[in-house]
Amino acid sequence: MLITINNKKFTDNSKEANNEVAFVYSAQNEKFCDDAKNNGCNELIASENLKDYVDFSKIKVIGITGTNGKTTTAAAIYSILLDLGYKVALQGTRGFFINDKKIEDYTLTTPVQLANFEHIQKAIDNQCDFFVTEVSSHAIQQKRIEGIDFELKVHTNITRDHLDYHKTIQEYINVKNSFFNDETKKLINRDDKIVKFNTKNAYTYSLDNPSTYKVGAYSFKNGMNVMFSNIEKMHSFSSLMMGIFNIYNLMAAIASVHLTTNRNLDEICEVVENFAGVSGRMEVVSNNPLIIIDFAHTPDGMKEVYESFNHKDIITVFGAGGNRDKEKRPLMGQIAAKYAKQIIVTSDNPRFEDPDLIIEDICTGIKDKSNLLIEVNRKEAIKKAIEQAKKNENSVLLILGKGDEPYQIIYDKKLPLIDKDEVLKHI
Repeated sequence: MLITINNKKFTDNSKEANNEVAFVYSAQNEKFCDDAKNNGCNELIASENLKDYVDFSKIKVIGITGTNGKTTTAAAIYSILLDLGYKVALQGTRGFFINDKKIEDYTLTTPVQLANFEHIQKAIDNQCDFFVTEVSSHAIQQKRIEGIDFELKVHTNITRDHLDYHKTIQEYINVKNSFFNDETKKLINRDDKIVKFNTKNAYTYSLDNPSTYKVGAYSFKNGMNVMFSNIEKMHSFSSLMMGIFNIYNLMAAIASVHLTTNRNLDEICEVVENFAGVSGRMEVVSNNPLIIIDFAHTPDGMKEVYESFNHKDIITVFGAGGNRDKEKRPLMGQIAAKYAKQIIVTSDNPRFEDPDLIIEDICTGIKDKSNLLIEVNRKEAIKKAIEQAKKNENSVLLILGKGDEPYQIIYDKKLPLIDKDEVLKHI
C-alpha cells in the first residue's frame, strides 16, 4: 500500500519502493527489504517508527475494542463530539468519515497500519480535534495499530468470537486484554469479569459494580431514561435507543467524551438524544408488528438482545456463519431456546459450508423442538416470521446476525440480500 504523509511517500510493498518512496517493514514483510533496496529504495523504516512522521499532538485518538458494542459506541462518541462543536473523524465497520462526510467505504474494522496513519493524517489536515476508531482483535494481534498514540482506550466487553482466527477463547481474551496493558488513559466496563487491565490511568463505568461512572437507575419507556453518578453527583440522559447493552454503549460514549474534553457532564448528556443509533444495530424496522434487526452473532450478543425484550413474546430468526467458530452454534441455539417463544433457524453467510449442516449444529442446542421451524432460505424465513408476528400483538420479531450487511456470502460470492428490505416487502 502506497500512502503520503506530509508530502513524504511510504509503502509496505517492496515493488512500490524506490528512491522517492520509503519502505516500511514489519515482521510480516521484513524479508522483502533486499528487494526494496534492489528497486533503488534508500530509506527503510521500521513499522514502530512510523509514528515519528505524524504529529499526534495535533489530534486526540480514541480507540474502542470489545466483542460487542464497538460500532455503536464509536458512532455515539463521534455524534456527541460533533454536536458539541468539535471536528471529528471516525473509522470502523461502517467506513471512514470526516465531519459527517463519508470519505471511504468499509474494508476492515481496523485497516492495515499504513491506512491507519494515512487516515489520521487526513483528519489532521482537515483540522480534526478527534480521531475515533474501532480496534479489532485481529488488528491488535497483527500490530495494525502499532505506533498510534492513543489519548483514550475504551473497552466494551469480551465474549466469545473470532475463534476461527484465534483458535482458543483464552488466546482471544489475552489479545483483547493486551490493548490495556500500558499506562495510556483507559475506560473499562467494570461489569465485565474477564477484562484485565493496567490500573494506572484507568476509569470505569458500570450498571452493577462500583465505578467512576455508575448507573443508578434506568427505565425503558419510549426508549431509555438513565441516571448515573460521577464523583457522587447525579446526572441523567435520555435516548430513543433500546436495550440494556445500549445503556453500556452510551455510558461508554458519555464517559469517553467527558474524559477527553473535560466538558460539563450535563452538557454532554443533553446531546445524547440526538444520536439515533446505527443502522442494523437494534434497528426498529416496524412498530406494528414490532420488528427489530440486529448484528448479534455470538451467544452473548444474542442474550443481550433477548434480555431487552423479556416482557414480550420473542420470535427470532437467525443462523450462523460458515467457515467460522463451530462450537458457538449449539450455544446460539441454546440461548434462543431459553428466551424465544418461536425460533426460526435459517442461513447466515454459509460461505463454503453446507447451510443444512450449519443449521443442524445450531439445532443440537435446542432440546425442545416444538417451537422450532427450519427454513434454509433466509428470505422465506423472514417472510414466515413476519406472518407469525402479525398474529400476536405482544410479540417482537428479532432478526439477528447480519444487521445492515447488503449481501449473503455463498461460496466466495456476495449475493444481494438486506434483511431490512425483506421485512419492508411484507409489512
